[in-house]
Amino acid sequence: MDDQDRPERPRVGVVGLGAMGLGMARSLRAAGYHVGVHDLRPEVAAGFAREGGTAFASVGELAAGVDVLVGVVVNAAQVDAVLFGPDGAADRLRPGAVFVMCSTVDPGWSAALEERLAEKGVLYLDAPMSGGVARAAAGELTMMTSGAAAAYAVADPVLEAMSSTVYRLGDRAGPGSKVKIVNQLLAGVHIAAAAEAMALGIKAGVPADALYEVITHSAGNSWMFENRMAHVLAGDYTPLSAVDIFVKDLGLVLDSARPERFPLPLAATAHQMFLQASGAGLGAEDDSAVIKIFPGVELPGPKPTEG
Repeated sequence: MDDQDRPERPRVGVVGLGAMGLGMARSLRAAGYHVGVHDLRPEVAAGFAREGGTAFASVGELAAGVDVLVGVVVNAAQVDAVLFGPDGAADRLRPGAVFVMCSTVDPGWSAALEERLAEKGVLYLDAPMSGGVARAAAGELTMMTSGAAAAYAVADPVLEAMSSTVYRLGDRAGPGSKVKIVNQLLAGVHIAAAAEAMALGIKAGVPADALYEVITHSAGNSWMFENRMAHVLAGDYTPLSAVDIFVKDLGLVLDSARPERFPLPLAATAHQMFLQASGAGLGAEDDSAVIKIFPGVELPGPKPTEG
């Protein structure tokens, strides 16, 4: 498609309607975009279609009609399947279209993906994000991006609609994912430390709600403590970000440091905590469920529903 033929507002699709992807699709709709979607769970895509979007039966069908395709899947294997699997997006995206990759992946893998897509005439942005489910739905994510100027020229309005801040970290893929790896080191360590602190306080006999109130108004607070320990107080481990996500992400953190012979003692300990939780059958629960690995701690139960 020639630049002069490209619509002023790019046509956009979202692949992957998990907690983050669904919020991002909704924020794009709120910004005035007509949004096409695909998810392996047809009922989820159909639900979004009832809100005013369009559901597509395959990712290839979706990709054929968009200028910007946003991938919000779990890992590199799923990104690969979206692009190069049966009826994958890579062969259906128009030359000059942009694939925006929002997953947490190995930076070297992301850089190689840029080259694979370039062979097909498809532009690429390495664009992992942070901010949580509520900010995804509000269009207030932080996006850590890198890629060619030509990709930004097409995708900028879409990035702006999904986020409050878009960081441009380089003119080729890789730096965005490197910064996300550092962010995930901190996020995983903070959740693990928050769980350890809350478990210690409860074990010592401090009421969980009182402990939460004090810590969230003290120097020891963190965004992760405030956010995740609220799940513990509610006894609600519905996965917004699952334990197994941090098994993966902290694994990537450790893998990225190994070639540099760079020690990561805190990240390694947090990784072991999430592995322990996953091995105990908690992998699909919210990542705050890492608190359940501590013995002899009576955690708050689910709150009764009103009505």
